Amino acid sequence: MRILILNGPNLNLLGTREPEIYGNRTFLHVLEELRKHFPGEIDYLQSNVEGELINALHESSHDGIILNAGGYTHTSVAIRDAISGIQVPVVEVHISNLAQREEFRHNSFITAVCAGSIMGFGMDGYRLALEWFKGNLRGKIGY
Repeated sequence: MRILILNGPNLNLLGTREPEIYGNRTFLHVLEELRKHFPGEIDYLQSNVEGELINALHESSHDGIILNAGGYTHTSVAIRDAISGIQVPVVEVHISNLAQREEFRHNSFITAVCAGSIMGFGMDGYRLALEWFKGNLRGKIGY
């Protein structure tokens, strides 16, 4: 099983950016832990550039994608269209609970075109998304 984790803008600052919201661990530390406990392959890309995220969605040949689109969640029709245009299932992940944040963060342009959405569980949301893929793709791809 091959999974792609895509992190959007400003998520390269995890570990230092607003630790009261996002915690104090870098994503590379979290990724290392995920790889230790996941039986498949995990690829990772973080970009602050919308077009790079769209290209990664278009070019993916993975079994699943975990996407934290960051601020693009609330603004990008283009990312929504990219998700709609591919066959790879996408799970939306957010570290914080968007419903408890500023009102402009309450609306996600991508939720409706994703297989599911996980938010508010901190970095553990990525592990939860991997667990979903393990349970839902096992029979479909020979695992």
